[in-house]
Amino acid sequence: MSDLVSYDLDASSGVATITMDDGKVNAQSPAMLRALSAALDRAEDEASVVVLTGREQIFSAGFDLKVFQERPEELGEMITLGARLNERLLGFPRPVIATVNGNAIAAGAFLALSADVRIGVEGPFRIGMNEVLIGLTVPVAFVELARHRMAPAHFDRALGLAEMYSPEDAVEAGFFDRVVVPDELAAATRDAAATAAGLNLDAHAAMKLRVRAPVLEAMAAAIESELDPSVSF
Repeated sequence: MSDLVSYDLDASSGVATITMDDGKVNAQSPAMLRALSAALDRAEDEASVVVLTGREQIFSAGFDLKVFQERPEELGEMITLGARLNERLLGFPRPVIATVNGNAIAAGAFLALSADVRIGVEGPFRIGMNEVLIGLTVPVAFVELARHRMAPAHFDRALGLAEMYSPEDAVEAGFFDRVVVPDELAAATRDAAATAAGLNLDAHAAMKLRVRAPVLEAMAAAIESELDPSVSF
């Protein structure tokens, strides 16, 4: 589909697998974010279930730091695209399974939080938001997402203290629903996808919007007021 994002549809099961792979840490550059949106456009038309994953041992390490350091004129676009992607995933009309096969840091952790089912993998990986550690303040749209998905006891610690979690501890914090050993990750993803595919998709989409209406409205308002509402996919 692009050099950054691949799309694979299993027509027999209706499962579309979207894989991020920039050859490095899956930095969420404007190009990566637009490619993910294009993949979701296709999945919305073709698939019953979406699996979102990354390259080996890395889901995503967050926004592209080269934009912060070398291309500041793209910064507003990148952050707004990231917020819109999370908002879209949270309200996506198909079930979304995040197979977090490694590190999920900063914007990568928020991307995982946006999925309906989050499966992590055991290993020496880091999960969390390190923004304040590197001098960044998380925009309100992302804060609202974390408030909705994370365990209250970990919400302040993760955002305000930049606490990083092991995959196992990330379950208690609310980043993941469960963690499996690497050899079981593919099977766990297939099982989760099969379960999701058995849902009535119209009811799933309607209930998702009903349950998540407050956070989706809060995210939309924050994008409008704090970020660049003119940026769109």
